[in-house]
Amino acid sequence: MYCATHNSPRTWLLTSALSPLAVRLIRALLAHGDYVVACLPPNEIDHEDRSAEFRELVNECKSTRKDREGWKDRIRGIRCDGVVMGSCGAAVAEAVQVFGRIDILLCCKSEAVVGTVEELSTTPFTQNLVRDQFESIFFSQVNFIRAALPQLRSQHTGHIIVLTSTGGHIGTPGMSIYTAATWALEGFCDSLAYEVAPFNIKVTIVQPNKEIQSLTNRLTFAPQMPAYDQGPESVPSIRDILTNVLNTYPDTALPSPPSPPESGPSPMSPASSAIELDVVPGEILHRYPKLPPGAADKLVIETVHALSAIGGHENPPARHIVGHEGAIAVKEKLKTVTEELEDFVEASLSVDIFESELQAEARDCKAPRAEPSGTPSSTG
Repeated sequence: MYCATHNSPRTWLLTSALSPLAVRLIRALLAHGDYVVACLPPNEIDHEDRSAEFRELVNECKSTRKDREGWKDRIRGIRCDGVVMGSCGAAVAEAVQVFGRIDILLCCKSEAVVGTVEELSTTPFTQNLVRDQFESIFFSQVNFIRAALPQLRSQHTGHIIVLTSTGGHIGTPGMSIYTAATWALEGFCDSLAYEVAPFNIKVTIVQPNKEIQSLTNRLTFAPQMPAYDQGPESVPSIRDILTNVLNTYPDTALPSPPSPPESGPSPMSPASSAIELDVVPGEILHRYPKLPPGAADKLVIETVHALSAIGGHENPPARHIVGHEGAIAVKEKLKTVTEELEDFVEASLSVDIFESELQAEARDCKAPRAEPSGTPSSTG
């Protein structure tokens, strides 16, 4: 039975291939001799700035440079919308038709909605952002996995890698819906791993720092509420950080929030209703972050190395945290969870009265107490 190894060419299917991270990973995979099926979301490939690096990579593949020899024969770009199940199935079928198999399915689609729970509940438009977040992060990747499973089962080998972030362990104020969608996908994968293990299909979750996914994919900002912008200790610090990054370049800068009117509006005016609801009227904003030259390489290099090293590994980890900072943050979170469990372990055990008594008697080497006469037995 054929099984891809790090010394033999591997066939990858990337569910979203236009991010700076994906482009650099593809370049590394082609240099290694691997085959790549690159899925191109239609709304991104038609965005000139978003697709610029991928188009540059395509030109590299077509070049006559000695170190790019054979690249154009080992990459296939497919326009594919992961939200549409039929589109995912067609992409998988084309990948198998062109390259014969799929060794690694890399689920790497990411978009982040920035806004507190309240800010995402103010209008029907912001409420739709919740659905959109789950469509982009959860349902689109689930569709690709569902589409690929029959092929991976028939091969009796395969590796599903899901690229999330440390948000799968740690909640982020101001990104609650992004965190929820990430946890949903990771929970799905935890169960999936048990289901597909008998077919020799491995599942790995790779978690880089949240900044890596946030700064290399589309950001959507819900209008900010004044109550959550009251000083340096306020909740939406992530909004401030991302805004500062976007404001570095004029074409990605976010407009300043509108100032409150100097004279109060009439009681019946729409503005008055907005103030009563503590909502600042504003539009939903979408941005693709730009990074200074060389910054993107430094930002994603560890994740690119981790993905290329883990992909197709004979015994891959169920979870892999990328980078020292992320590992320390997750370790601290798990330490807190463990300490809380220990603090309340007696309360947890106290609810199981009968088993606790039996365990205590067993520890004391006592025989189980006889049931009082007239008490029905558990089997009666």
